[in-house]
Amino acid sequence: MSVADHSPLVVLIGPMGVGKSTVGRLLAERLAVEFCDVDEVVVAREGREISDIFVDEGEPYFRGVERELTLELLAAHRGVLALGGGAPMQEVISAALEGRAVVFLDVGIADAAHRIGFDTSRPLLAVNPRATWVRMMNERRPVYERVARWRVDTAGRTPEDVVDEIVGLLSSDAEEGMR
Repeated sequence: MSVADHSPLVVLIGPMGVGKSTVGRLLAERLAVEFCDVDEVVVAREGREISDIFVDEGEPYFRGVERELTLELLAAHRGVLALGGGAPMQEVISAALEGRAVVFLDVGIADAAHRIGFDTSRPLLAVNPRATWVRMMNERRPVYERVARWRVDTAGRTPEDVVDEIVGLLSSDAEEGMR
C-alpha cells in the first residue's frame, strides 16, 4: 500500500503569513474535500491559544503536541491539510512528508508583514518581528524546498489565483500518473 493510500490529498507548508489557512479552505472547497489546519487542532485540543501554550509550557512542549497531531493527521486526514510553519523542521515530520503531495506556499517579507502585521499573537515573532521572520525563513526555506513537490509563490496574488495554480499542478500530476 502506498503513502498516497493513507494521506491527505494536499499538504500545505510555508511560513506564517503565507496564507496556508485561507488558501487551504478555498482549495478544499474547490476540491470538495475537508480542510484541516494543524494549528487549529492544537488550539482545540489544548483549549488555549498557541501563544498561551508557548508562555505557559514553552516551545518544546508545543512542538511535541504539534508533532503528535501532525503525524496523526498525516495518517488519517484525506482532504487538504495545512501544517504549522515550523512543523517540517522536525525531522520525523519532514520524513513523513516524503512522497506526499506537498505544496510550499512561498512569500516575501513585504507580503508577510502586510498579511500578519507581526502582531503579538505570534510568539516566535515577539521580539524584532521582521528580523526574526527573515531569519526563520532563511533557516526554513531549504527544508520547505526539500520536502515540497511544488513551490507556489503567493506574493501579490489573490488566494483564488494561488488555488487555481495548485489545482493546475494537481491536475498535471494526475495526468502524469495515468501515463
